[in-house]
Amino acid sequence: MNRKSIILTGGGTAGHVSLNQAIIPSLLKEGYDVHYIGSHDGIEKELITGSFPNIPFHGISSGKLRRYFSMKNFTDPFKVMAGVIQALSIIRKIKPSIIFSKGGFVSVPVVMAAKMAKIPVVIHESDVTPGLANKIALPFSSHIFTIFEDTLKYLPSEKATCTGSIVRQELFEGKKSVGLKKCGFEDQKQVLLVMGGSLGSVVLNDALRSNLPELLAKYNIIHLCGKGNVDHTLSSLKGYKQFDYVTNELPDLLHASDFIVSRAGSNSIYEFLALKKPMLLIPLSATKSRGDQILNAKIFEKQGFSVVLEEEELTKNTFLKSVNRLEDSKTQIIQSMTAAESPKTPDEMIKLILQYEK
Repeated sequence: MNRKSIILTGGGTAGHVSLNQAIIPSLLKEGYDVHYIGSHDGIEKELITGSFPNIPFHGISSGKLRRYFSMKNFTDPFKVMAGVIQALSIIRKIKPSIIFSKGGFVSVPVVMAAKMAKIPVVIHESDVTPGLANKIALPFSSHIFTIFEDTLKYLPSEKATCTGSIVRQELFEGKKSVGLKKCGFEDQKQVLLVMGGSLGSVVLNDALRSNLPELLAKYNIIHLCGKGNVDHTLSSLKGYKQFDYVTNELPDLLHASDFIVSRAGSNSIYEFLALKKPMLLIPLSATKSRGDQILNAKIFEKQGFSVVLEEEELTKNTFLKSVNRLEDSKTQIIQSMTAAESPKTPDEMIKLILQYEK
């Protein structure tokens, strides 16, 4: 008997890959032949091939979808159409029973090609308001799942369901002792982890580094600063460990941390919530995004899971004050997190997805 096949897609940022990473082991356990379609040089290729070297990765052409004027808006539609043709060829060869899309620019040609091949597509939206890629993909899909209940008001009721969060099992398997050893921390100070997302954040990096003398007096600091952003002049500072980007090490570093300072991408903040890590969220400014992180952060702040500092208000002094406020709120935040609904398991999530396969 032939094994059923499933194609996963999504990319551009780590947030558009992490759920796929979470469900791949469950799909393999169920006997599925898993394939991944992403862009040729996107972060999804590194993440998937690095974590699952036996999963076939298929690269396609991918144009960027922009909400602002750019001359590339006139050329990228041709890249998208090339991606559709490439994805259609891959789909017809693999003959999957279903396709699951996590969003991002690369998912659009895959979803369009799936419709042409009459393959059911389930898509997933992590933010409060649907992203542009998922808005385009929605008419071609069978169903869309959301993390936030508020997202349902933006979607057709007959094809949308709120599932809540789904967290990778390996995050719970991290070890504090291993994380501390990787950082070389030997004293008993509390640990502050600062991260600006998979691409890094210059403003978060600058805010942290401008406060290092004050913060290192109280904390050991793990700094995930983004590729190319390691400051080697600071490498000798005791209690300050920089990484440009981590993958397999992340669970250990999260378990080693007492507090987290981060952007407000929904996948990441739900992981911090699942691990009950008090967080200071500095969402990406509305001038640099569609404002989805601001909405995510406000919901978490309202529920008592985080302290929030708007990027427009970020200075050397407000950063330090907000970290102090986070520490002062630690007990209350952990109490709120403990009362929160548990995330769905990857096994539960794939059951929801697979009900739509043909």
